[in-house]
Amino acid sequence: MMIDFTDAIKLFYSNYFKFAGRSTRAEYWWVQLYLLLVIVLLVVITFFLMGDVDSLESGDLSALPTIPIVLLVVFMLANILPGLALQIRRFHDLNQTGWLVLVFALLGLIPLLGTLTAIGQIVWFCFRGTNGDNKYGPDPLVSGFVVDNRSLHQKPRDPMFKS
Repeated sequence: MMIDFTDAIKLFYSNYFKFAGRSTRAEYWWVQLYLLLVIVLLVVITFFLMGDVDSLESGDLSALPTIPIVLLVVFMLANILPGLALQIRRFHDLNQTGWLVLVFALLGLIPLLGTLTAIGQIVWFCFRGTNGDNKYGPDPLVSGFVVDNRSLHQKPRDPMFKS
């Protein structure tokens, strides 16, 4: 069962501290789109409210609108942990250790190599996860997810039903 945008966001926040298990490509990329849209929106609001750019050039930072900048920083800080958890679960879906998140982060600090590793991770996350169960859990494409208004929970797999 394919996950949609709102379900991916709900899973993202309901699995805030969940580093075990697996996440699908759809869940990962919908969340990346969500994060990008919110960050771009907050940056556009910041620039829109900024108005007088000449005062910034003279070093007067009072022209910066504080509220959107604070919201942007809070949003980014609040999404670090679930973002790491999602990346780890995405690596698990590819049957790889979650420690690769740390490896990619450290390699990202090296000029040029960081760009290449970021591109490599993007490409790697485009691949479908392991078919069937792997050492990190059941295939999320086979097990599927049920979403209702109160919570998200994984539905049990029925051997008689193939999705």
